[in-house]
Amino acid sequence: MRRILVIAAACALGCAARSVTQTQAQTPARSSPAPAAPQAAARAERTESDEYTRYELLGPETAQFHILYEVTAIAPGATVFFNPIRKGSEASGERVTDRMSGEALRFEVVSGEEARRTGLPGADLDSDYIRIHLPRPVPEDSGQVRLLIEKTYKDPKSYFREGDSVVFSRSLGIKRNSVVLPAGYELTACNIPSQVLSEPDGRIRIAFWNAGPDAAPLKLTARRLLP
Repeated sequence: MRRILVIAAACALGCAARSVTQTQAQTPARSSPAPAAPQAAARAERTESDEYTRYELLGPETAQFHILYEVTAIAPGATVFFNPIRKGSEASGERVTDRMSGEALRFEVVSGEEARRTGLPGADLDSDYIRIHLPRPVPEDSGQVRLLIEKTYKDPKSYFREGDSVVFSRSLGIKRNSVVLPAGYELTACNIPSQVLSEPDGRIRIAFWNAGPDAAPLKLTARRLLP
Protein backbone atom coordinates (compact mmCIF):
# COMPACT_ATOMS: atom_id res chain seq x y z
CA MET A 1 0.00 0.00 0.00
CA ARG A 2 2.81 2.38 0.94
CA ARG A 3 4.52 1.61 -2.39
CA ILE A 4 1.30 2.45 -4.29
CA LEU A 5 1.04 5.80 -2.50
CA VAL A 6 4.67 6.67 -3.33
CA ILE A 7 4.15 5.80 -6.99
CA ALA A 8 0.92 7.83 -7.12
CA ALA A 9 2.65 10.85 -5.56
CA ALA A 10 5.51 10.58 -8.05
CA CYS A 11 3.06 10.43 -10.94
CA ALA A 12 1.22 13.47 -9.59
CA LEU A 13 4.44 15.48 -9.33
CA GLY A 14 5.42 14.48 -12.85
CA CYS A 15 2.07 15.56 -14.22
CA ALA A 16 2.30 18.88 -12.38
CA ALA A 17 5.77 19.52 -13.75
CA ARG A 18 4.62 18.74 -17.29
CA SER A 19 1.62 21.05 -16.80
CA VAL A 20 3.85 23.92 -15.65
CA THR A 21 6.24 23.32 -18.55
CA GLN A 22 3.35 23.29 -21.07
CA THR A 23 1.86 26.44 -19.54
CA GLN A 24 5.21 28.27 -19.77
CA ALA A 25 5.61 27.12 -23.36
CA GLN A 26 2.11 28.31 -24.28
CA THR A 27 2.45 31.70 -22.50
CA PRO A 28 4.25 34.20 -24.74
CA ALA A 29 7.30 35.80 -23.19
CA ARG A 30 6.81 39.37 -22.09
CA SER A 31 8.95 41.73 -24.05
CA SER A 32 10.78 44.57 -22.36
CA PRO A 33 9.10 47.94 -22.85
CA ALA A 34 10.38 49.75 -25.90
CA PRO A 35 12.52 52.76 -25.16
CA ALA A 36 10.81 56.11 -25.59
CA ALA A 37 11.02 57.32 -29.15
CA PRO A 38 13.08 60.44 -29.66
CA GLN A 39 11.19 63.66 -30.36
CA ALA A 40 10.31 64.09 -33.99
CA ALA A 41 12.13 67.36 -34.14
CA ALA A 42 14.43 68.84 -31.53
CA ARG A 43 13.77 72.41 -30.52
CA ALA A 44 16.12 74.73 -32.33
CA GLU A 45 18.95 75.97 -30.17
CA ARG A 46 18.40 79.56 -29.06
CA THR A 47 20.71 82.14 -30.56
CA GLU A 48 19.53 85.14 -28.51
CA SER A 49 18.32 86.15 -25.06
CA ASP A 50 17.43 89.17 -22.88
CA GLU A 51 15.34 90.78 -25.61
CA TYR A 52 13.70 94.16 -25.01
CA THR A 53 11.96 96.38 -27.58
CA ARG A 54 11.15 100.07 -27.23
CA TYR A 55 8.79 101.62 -29.79
CA GLU A 56 8.89 105.42 -30.06
CA LEU A 57 5.85 106.66 -31.99
CA LEU A 58 6.68 109.54 -34.30
CA GLY A 59 4.22 112.13 -35.61
CA PRO A 60 0.89 110.41 -36.38
CA GLU A 61 0.85 111.84 -39.89
CA THR A 62 4.04 109.88 -40.71
CA ALA A 63 2.75 106.40 -39.72
CA GLN A 64 6.31 105.81 -38.50
CA PHE A 65 7.81 104.52 -35.26
CA HIS A 66 11.42 104.23 -34.19
CA ILE A 67 12.50 100.87 -32.74
CA LEU A 68 15.30 100.28 -30.26
CA TYR A 69 15.87 96.55 -29.86
CA GLU A 70 18.24 95.31 -27.17
CA VAL A 71 19.33 91.68 -27.60
CA THR A 72 22.16 89.39 -26.55
CA ALA A 73 23.75 86.98 -29.05
CA ILE A 74 24.51 83.69 -27.26
CA ALA A 75 25.20 81.06 -29.97
CA PRO A 76 28.73 79.77 -29.14
CA GLY A 77 31.26 80.71 -31.80
CA ALA A 78 28.82 82.87 -33.81
CA THR A 79 30.38 85.68 -35.83
CA VAL A 80 27.16 87.06 -37.34
CA PHE A 81 23.68 87.77 -35.99
CA PHE A 82 20.42 88.08 -37.96
CA ASN A 83 17.50 90.36 -37.17
CA PRO A 84 14.35 90.08 -39.34
CA ILE A 85 12.67 93.01 -41.04
CA ARG A 86 8.98 92.57 -40.40
CA LYS A 87 6.76 91.88 -43.40
CA GLY A 88 4.51 94.79 -44.32
CA SER A 89 6.83 97.36 -42.74
CA GLU A 90 9.11 99.71 -44.67
CA ALA A 91 12.43 99.91 -42.81
CA SER A 92 14.92 102.78 -42.82
CA GLY A 93 17.62 104.32 -40.63
CA GLU A 94 19.15 101.02 -39.50
CA ARG A 95 22.00 101.21 -37.01
CA VAL A 96 23.69 98.56 -34.84
CA THR A 97 25.86 99.19 -31.77
CA ASP A 98 28.02 96.97 -29.57
CA ARG A 99 26.58 97.73 -26.13
CA MET A 100 29.84 96.90 -24.38
CA SER A 101 32.04 99.35 -26.30
CA GLY A 102 29.56 101.67 -28.00
CA GLU A 103 31.17 100.79 -31.34
CA ALA A 104 28.98 100.99 -34.46
CA LEU A 105 28.91 97.58 -36.13
CA ARG A 106 28.95 96.69 -39.81
CA PHE A 107 25.79 95.15 -41.24
CA GLU A 108 23.87 94.65 -44.48
CA VAL A 109 20.29 93.84 -45.43
CA VAL A 110 20.04 90.40 -47.06
CA SER A 111 17.30 88.18 -48.44
CA GLY A 112 15.98 85.15 -46.62
CA GLU A 113 17.82 82.93 -49.08
CA GLU A 114 21.11 84.70 -48.38
CA ALA A 115 20.45 84.49 -44.63
CA ARG A 116 20.00 80.73 -44.90
CA ARG A 117 23.19 80.39 -46.88
CA THR A 118 25.29 82.43 -44.46
CA GLY A 119 24.25 81.24 -41.01
CA LEU A 120 20.50 81.20 -40.40
CA PRO A 121 19.15 77.84 -41.64
CA GLY A 122 15.58 78.56 -40.58
CA ALA A 123 15.31 81.97 -42.27
CA ASP A 124 11.98 82.80 -43.91
CA LEU A 125 12.56 82.93 -47.66
CA ASP A 126 9.91 85.66 -48.00
CA SER A 127 11.57 87.99 -45.48
CA ASP A 128 14.64 90.22 -45.44
CA TYR A 129 17.15 90.29 -42.60
CA ILE A 130 19.74 92.59 -41.12
CA ARG A 131 22.96 90.56 -41.07
CA ILE A 132 25.22 91.96 -38.35
CA HIS A 133 28.94 91.29 -38.14
CA LEU A 134 29.70 90.76 -34.47
CA PRO A 135 32.71 92.60 -33.00
CA ARG A 136 34.08 89.26 -31.71
CA PRO A 137 32.94 85.62 -31.83
CA VAL A 138 30.55 84.63 -29.06
CA PRO A 139 32.70 82.84 -26.43
CA GLU A 140 32.13 79.10 -26.16
CA ASP A 141 31.56 78.94 -22.38
CA SER A 142 28.22 80.73 -21.82
CA GLY A 143 29.56 83.80 -23.59
CA GLN A 144 27.54 86.65 -25.04
CA VAL A 145 27.67 89.72 -27.25
CA ARG A 146 25.17 92.46 -26.34
CA LEU A 147 23.67 94.47 -29.20
CA LEU A 148 21.45 97.50 -29.75
CA ILE A 149 19.63 97.42 -33.08
CA GLU A 150 17.84 100.58 -34.20
CA LYS A 151 15.53 101.05 -37.16
CA THR A 152 12.49 103.07 -38.18
CA TYR A 153 9.40 101.37 -39.57
CA LYS A 154 6.66 102.94 -41.65
CA ASP A 155 3.50 100.86 -41.31
CA PRO A 156 0.10 102.55 -41.77
CA LYS A 157 -1.65 99.31 -40.78
CA SER A 158 -0.04 99.37 -37.33
CA TYR A 159 0.04 103.10 -36.58
CA PHE A 160 -2.81 105.31 -37.77
CA ARG A 161 -5.41 107.93 -36.92
CA GLU A 162 -8.92 106.96 -35.86
CA GLY A 163 -11.12 110.02 -35.43
CA ASP A 164 -9.50 112.30 -32.86
CA SER A 165 -7.26 109.51 -31.59
CA VAL A 166 -4.16 107.71 -32.76
CA VAL A 167 -3.93 103.92 -32.62
CA PHE A 168 -0.93 101.63 -32.32
CA SER A 169 -2.02 98.06 -33.02
CA ARG A 170 0.65 95.42 -33.44
CA SER A 171 1.38 91.81 -32.54
CA LEU A 172 4.51 91.79 -30.36
CA GLY A 173 6.46 88.56 -29.97
CA ILE A 174 9.15 89.89 -27.63
CA LYS A 175 8.43 89.43 -23.93
CA ARG A 176 9.57 92.87 -22.67
CA ASN A 177 8.19 95.89 -24.52
CA SER A 178 7.46 99.55 -24.12
CA VAL A 179 5.72 102.10 -26.34
CA VAL A 180 6.44 105.83 -26.07
CA LEU A 181 3.67 108.16 -27.22
CA PRO A 182 4.39 111.25 -29.33
CA ALA A 183 5.03 114.41 -27.35
CA GLY A 184 1.81 116.04 -26.21
CA TYR A 185 -0.32 112.85 -26.23
CA GLU A 186 -1.96 110.95 -23.37
CA LEU A 187 -3.03 107.31 -23.18
CA THR A 188 -6.79 106.66 -23.34
CA ALA A 189 -6.96 102.86 -23.70
CA CYS A 190 -4.72 99.80 -23.68
CA ASN A 191 -5.83 96.16 -23.97
CA ILE A 192 -2.86 94.68 -22.07
CA PRO A 193 -2.07 95.32 -18.38
CA SER A 194 0.79 97.81 -18.40
CA GLN A 195 2.71 100.38 -16.44
CA VAL A 196 2.11 103.98 -17.50
CA LEU A 197 5.22 106.04 -16.87
CA SER A 198 6.51 109.50 -17.63
CA GLU A 199 9.74 110.02 -19.55
CA PRO A 200 12.19 112.76 -18.46
CA ASP A 201 11.10 114.85 -21.48
CA GLY A 202 7.41 114.54 -20.53
CA ARG A 203 6.38 111.87 -23.04
CA ILE A 204 4.24 108.96 -21.80
CA ARG A 205 5.69 105.44 -21.87
CA ILE A 206 3.56 102.29 -21.67
CA ALA A 207 5.59 99.26 -20.52
CA PHE A 208 4.49 95.65 -20.19
CA TRP A 209 5.71 92.06 -19.86
CA ASN A 210 4.13 89.39 -22.05
CA ALA A 211 4.00 86.30 -19.83
CA GLY A 212 2.11 84.11 -22.32
CA PRO A 213 3.58 81.73 -24.90
CA ASP A 214 2.11 83.62 -27.88
CA ALA A 215 2.67 87.08 -29.29
CA ALA A 216 0.79 89.86 -27.47
CA PRO A 217 -1.90 91.47 -29.67
CA LEU A 218 -1.28 95.00 -28.38
CA LYS A 219 -3.73 97.78 -29.17
CA LEU A 220 -3.48 101.17 -27.53
CA THR A 221 -5.11 104.50 -28.29
CA ALA A 222 -4.03 108.01 -27.38
CA ARG A 223 -5.21 111.56 -27.91
CA ARG A 224 -3.57 114.95 -27.94
CA LEU A 225 -3.58 116.78 -24.63
CA LEU A 226 -5.69 119.89 -24.51
CA PRO A 227 -3.67 123.13 -24.38
